[in-house]
Amino acid sequence: MRIKLKFLLLSFGIAASVLAAAAGGPTIYDFNLPDINGTMTSFSQFKGKVLVIVNVASDSRFTPQYAQLQALYDKYKAQGVVVLGFPSDDFGDEEKEPEAKIKAFCETNYHITFPLFSKVEVRGPDVTPLFHFLAKEASPSIKGEPHWNFTKFIVGRKGTLTARFEPNVAPDDPELILAIENALAGKEPSSPLQPSPKESPVPQQEDRSRE
Repeated sequence: MRIKLKFLLLSFGIAASVLAAAAGGPTIYDFNLPDINGTMTSFSQFKGKVLVIVNVASDSRFTPQYAQLQALYDKYKAQGVVVLGFPSDDFGDEEKEPEAKIKAFCETNYHITFPLFSKVEVRGPDVTPLFHFLAKEASPSIKGEPHWNFTKFIVGRKGTLTARFEPNVAPDDPELILAIENALAGKEPSSPLQPSPKESPVPQQEDRSRE
């Protein structure tokens, strides 16, 4: 029953995104997705906020970044930052558990209080519309599907994708913090932040170890 309900909620969110596209192209605020409890969440509630959108997983070498994401949220939420976590099993079977166990894991081990969503696909033919938007449509300069779990997308107060950071860039990295503080101050770059050498995709040995 829960699987059927989740399918219906996702279908509703996809339909809404398609209608937005037909009306001239979606913005980040047009998306509707079920949260970790299955309740539909409208992104319109995040207008004026700085968003940190992350595809997360419970069994990754990057999973300890949950603690840094929570610390980031605690530090900046009063200023308007919202961290949004999207569990994904697209990489190396790193998120095999159902939503209830994911939620319990996050709350027990990392005391997560920022919004978590139902599991999504972030790449491939069945990619969730939000991640298709982030990878293909949100910015003419930043394109490409996530390379692994814990890819971080920074969205400014006006709904513009301002930066993307790869999994091996920690949430407390000075460059990422600067991108968030600039977004909070309304200092959106004329072109979104481009990956630096330390933001390179996940090393090849990570891919091989998870195959």
